Amino acid sequence: MQDHQSSFGDRIEETLIAVILGLMTMVTFINVIVRKLFANDPPVFIEMLGLENIGLWGGELTVFMFGWLGLLGASYAVKKGSHLGVDVLINMVGAPARRKMGIFAVAICIIYSFLLLKGSWDYWANFANLPGTDGRWFPLGFEDKFRGKGWYEVESVPNPAIFGFLEGMFNQGEVYEKLPRLVPYFVLPLSMALLLFRFVESGIKIWNGDIDRVVASHEVEDEIEELRKAEGEH
Repeated sequence: MQDHQSSFGDRIEETLIAVILGLMTMVTFINVIVRKLFANDPPVFIEMLGLENIGLWGGELTVFMFGWLGLLGASYAVKKGSHLGVDVLINMVGAPARRKMGIFAVAICIIYSFLLLKGSWDYWANFANLPGTDGRWFPLGFEDKFRGKGWYEVESVPNPAIFGFLEGMFNQGEVYEKLPRLVPYFVLPLSMALLLFRFVESGIKIWNGDIDRVVASHEVEDEIEELRKAEGEH
């Protein structure tokens, strides 16, 4: 059951990352085609899709999606143990000491990711007309008074019809000419919550003895070993 849930969680993250990569490629490709071939006279189907001005907003949208990729990838890399880590000292000690060092390391990571989650929530919350947290380091509650910024928009990306419902929820029914900032900025609390969850997940595994370190990828060493094997076969 646990393996099934884990694989389900992996598929969610992998699908989201794959969709973003696909959209980045598509937006960049269409942007080049429209600017180079149809700059002065875009065909009807381009206008029907609302892409005649993609040269004005395609770059900003790509930057947002690239940010989503990096932030979501950080938590996914923790899940897969793909972050590079230095494990020289860990390998010099016995299993009990490795477990203690792993618990200490993951505790630091959990505290750090929790602080990132607080900061990211405080930055994003007002754009969604929500209160930030009180307290400089750790949340002591939510703000009693705050200024909602749900009307803030991005620089150039138009608001798609699929997000039309946001106007009644965050902009008092007024039309968004551009994409509201709460949409692209939502990746901040989302990714930090996932990062915190992944470190807690790693901490449980270390506590139970399933693993003895947080992350320590040996990708480079593995690739070198594969090259040696390939050369040996020849």
